[in-house]
Amino acid sequence: MHDVKRINVMEGILDENNHISIHINEFLSGNDVLCVNQMGAPGVGKTTVLKNIIKHLKDVKPYVIEGDIESDLDTQDLRKLGIKAYQINTFGACHLDAPMIHNMVSNIDFDKKGILFIENIGNLVCPAEFSIGEHIKMLITSVTEGSDKPYKYPLAFEKADLILLNKADLAPYVDFDEDFYTKGVRALNKDVPIFTVSGRTGEGFKEVADWLCEKLGNIKKAEHHHHHHHEHHEHEDHDKN
Repeated sequence: MHDVKRINVMEGILDENNHISIHINEFLSGNDVLCVNQMGAPGVGKTTVLKNIIKHLKDVKPYVIEGDIESDLDTQDLRKLGIKAYQINTFGACHLDAPMIHNMVSNIDFDKKGILFIENIGNLVCPAEFSIGEHIKMLITSVTEGSDKPYKYPLAFEKADLILLNKADLAPYVDFDEDFYTKGVRALNKDVPIFTVSGRTGEGFKEVADWLCEKLGNIKKAEHHHHHHHEHHEHEDHDKN
């Protein structure tokens, strides 16, 4: 009996969350802002990755929402670099959700086309379950975590639109089996691009930035194409009659 109740409550929460998430997504698309939900375990180098990607953005303004359970160390760090960064503390919750982001996004002045990076709570489980208005789910992994992560945390890998394998410079010093890792990823997500990067050397980040900027360039097209496709579909039905 209790289980049934719990499932209904959970479904209600997810429905409401998705509803708000769609609103955020449409609002940001309308402002020419690509939204990136950045996920990864604690210590994989999420903030370092952000800084490195942002270095390579040309004519594209970075906006950052930092999610942390406690503290605002990363936000202070980013602001020192002149990046527009905003802090959300969850005080215990293991992921960000759409209502939190909706609140924050309403207070940000998106004055230029850009990319909103939302650094989710360090965790490979819960963040993958809640959509927060993103166009792209970007998963950060690192060679130091070990090559078994796709097998242990399939959902995050399955849902990722982009995967970064960070700390590539440390590969010689840790037992990282790249074949095993890649096989695990491909079993879950056949076509996701995997970029090998290093926060220390800066290797690979220009390619990541270019990939994201291309997605930003296609936001409006995707919307337009979507509507167009819909109309086309109706005409087809009409023809069949």
